Amino acid sequence: MVLDALIKIKNEIDSTLTFRRSCREGICGSCAMNIDGTNTLACTKPIKEIKGAVKIYPLPHLEVIKDLVPDLTHFYAQYAAIRPWLERQTPIPPDQEILQSKADRAKLDGLYECILCACCSTSCPSYWWNGDRYFGPAILLQAYRWLVDSRDEMTGERLDNLEDPFRLYRCHTIMNCTNTCPKGLNPAKAIIEIKQLLVQRR
Repeated sequence: MVLDALIKIKNEIDSTLTFRRSCREGICGSCAMNIDGTNTLACTKPIKEIKGAVKIYPLPHLEVIKDLVPDLTHFYAQYAAIRPWLERQTPIPPDQEILQSKADRAKLDGLYECILCACCSTSCPSYWWNGDRYFGPAILLQAYRWLVDSRDEMTGERLDNLEDPFRLYRCHTIMNCTNTCPKGLNPAKAIIEIKQLLVQRR
């Protein structure tokens, strides 16, 4: 994998080379970078799939801290802004679980698997141009994950938080996000679903 080559370079050639990595299993999202022109995870990208020289860059259109390490501070602040946790108005007895049907649980498939690697958001031209205000595909996919969770009771407030000319409506559905997701998810579809929820409540 490309990550193995980077580790070898750091260990044997240039110890100052800086990049993020953790799980090496495509789970943590730490080693996201632009490899051979596509945003992906270095730990799951086989070198043999690349013809010629392996060209590696940090995720595009983010400030670079050093070498292959982009500054994700704003990205994580946007994630916090959608309140990515279960919110309820009905008190839960301490000795009970919040039950969910199999059908309701199935609605989360294709959403909960997002590892916040930022590959999709940094492949999105709208995020490049309006990243200060547009939430971008990764954050909006995460927002939809909480909108469709049957255990959450703050749907109205969550939709109010997204109904903004920039936070949601900068998506032009060019599908870069879906094409580059290393987990095979579909952020563009999640964005469309959020827009439909907003239309349905009017």
